[in-house]
Amino acid sequence: MTTRTNRAEDTIHASCVAIDGAGILIRGASGAGKSTLALLLLDRAALLGLPAGLVGDDAIRLACEAGEVVARPHPALGARIEVRGLGILPVAAALPSAPLRLVVDLVDGLPRLPEAAMPAVTLLGLPLPGLLLDRALLHAGLGPRLALDALSACPGVARGTHRPVLTLPPGPGP
Repeated sequence: MTTRTNRAEDTIHASCVAIDGAGILIRGASGAGKSTLALLLLDRAALLGLPAGLVGDDAIRLACEAGEVVARPHPALGARIEVRGLGILPVAAALPSAPLRLVVDLVDGLPRLPEAAMPAVTLLGLPLPGLLLDRALLHAGLGPRLALDALSACPGVARGTHRPVLTLPPGPGP
């Protein structure tokens, strides 16, 4: 899933978390599990002792700043996230913004052997590494692991804070 736009800013339907300063944008259809993956990533970061926070849920504002894409929450939603069956709840750790380092697209199905583990994604005219994540893997509990392993391969991400299990090829740099 590639988003192409020439505007310097945009608002999209997505969730975003930042782990150790690296933003992870999570896109997908309504009900795909964006909020679930965001919460699971925050939980995994807490278990690993990594600094992390929610940037936003459901609506994310993107802006091109100093040659990188920066995510911010929509002001109407702030530091809250939807938990299905419980409602829209405040989070303990929220961040006002984060530079994006990875775009995760939640999809209904993937080929068994895709062409690229980390396809390029273009947001606001800038390339970012992407990860296509089959929703079945999210529901099997592998979503956070795969997203963190993909993040560790991204340009601009500090090394040594996370020990990946899988080695994914690095995506395009900013």
